[in-house]
Amino acid sequence: MSRLVVVSNRVTLPAKGGAAPAGGLAVALQAALEERGGIWMGWSGKSSGTKDPEVLSLQEHGKITYALTDLTKTDVEEYYEGFANRVLWPICHYRLDLAEYGRKEMAGYFRVNRFFAHRLAPLLEEDDVIWVHDYHLIPLATELRQMGVKNKIGFFLHIPWPPADVLFAMPVHEEIMRGLSHYDLVGFQTDHDLSNFGGGLVREGIGEALGDGLFTSYGRTFKGGFYPIGIETKAFSEFATKAARNIMVRKARQSIEGRDLIIGVDRLDYSKGITQRIDAFEHFVKNNPGYHNKVTYLQITPKSRSEVPEYEAMQRTVAEQAGRANGAIGTVDWVPIRYINRSIGRPVLAGLYRLAKIGLVTPLRDGMNLVAKEYVAAQDPDDPGVLVLSRFAGAARELKGALLVNPYDIEGTANAIARGLSMSLEERQERWRRMMDHLLEHDVMRWCDDFLADLAPGR
Repeated sequence: MSRLVVVSNRVTLPAKGGAAPAGGLAVALQAALEERGGIWMGWSGKSSGTKDPEVLSLQEHGKITYALTDLTKTDVEEYYEGFANRVLWPICHYRLDLAEYGRKEMAGYFRVNRFFAHRLAPLLEEDDVIWVHDYHLIPLATELRQMGVKNKIGFFLHIPWPPADVLFAMPVHEEIMRGLSHYDLVGFQTDHDLSNFGGGLVREGIGEALGDGLFTSYGRTFKGGFYPIGIETKAFSEFATKAARNIMVRKARQSIEGRDLIIGVDRLDYSKGITQRIDAFEHFVKNNPGYHNKVTYLQITPKSRSEVPEYEAMQRTVAEQAGRANGAIGTVDWVPIRYINRSIGRPVLAGLYRLAKIGLVTPLRDGMNLVAKEYVAAQDPDDPGVLVLSRFAGAARELKGALLVNPYDIEGTANAIARGLSMSLEERQERWRRMMDHLLEHDVMRWCDDFLADLAPGR
């Protein structure tokens, strides 16, 4: 079996004692690397200041070599904070109004990808299979090909891929499309994303769809596919069951005081629809007086990319909105919205999911959204909660038992909350069972195996 080489923007080192990392993606990739043996390369998350980074830091853990590199302060500003997160991220989430294109940042993005390629190439063996992850590293295959690397190289995009009219507004869209053509397999979260990609190739006249998932562009033939990422479903379900005994979860249950819990968990980002969600909850309370003092909405929103001004401003906006809503609908003995602006450990989070009668997952646009899947996996089969899910999340293509909403429709989302809270036990169980069966079959290991089988069959 060929070695696997994973390249991602950030590298997750194993916890002390060799324990598996917390996130489902990291669990799957670590398992695939342990099976095949291989390398996981990426940015250490540290800055080398003004000095060019020294040699790669290589750390051996079992059959995996972790290859970490620092980046200069300029690289971080231009490649990561600049082009990746202030151009590609907003455009892929359909937010042209927030894209701030600059030639300096664009040059930094391609420069760092070239730097990654030059660091990676000496580590490669002839039969290695290379798997590149996410929007930070789209040009990496181009750089490797120019260095003579002929290995199988796959790319997976974890975020949405926009339609042609949105993508083509980016000044360097052709360079980005050319970069993807140098992979052997380009993977997306959903069939909609794959359709947007293929449609853009054809519409711009830079490629053709050959059928059976094959495309030709810039003189290369490659495959495209969609591979909805899953979670470690069974393990997370067991995790949630045990979490009920966690002292913090017990305190949370006591503090609810017999009220129904509605939960939202999101990284602080304008794509998550948090402000619209708060409006919808406020609208629900105002239009359903029977639920006054009988429901609590818990919004957990860790800080995100605080070095980018838009995110710092959003943090203030969300906090102010939650405070305003509490002032408008709360009472002396009832604070309807609890807003937590920090990370919560997975043991506590799993237990909170299980407590919640409603999982409110309403992004304006999302590649997949694993919170939706974790919420389903955490439920008590005998008394499951209801998932209220944005139709613009990739997870909506799979979780057919959810109540789908348009997050821009405040009244519609409010009505879905009311419907979920009043839903019969029989209907809740039927909807949950349908989603849980799907998640058990299509877990994160299945996602990993499916992608690698298409990238390098028999290897």
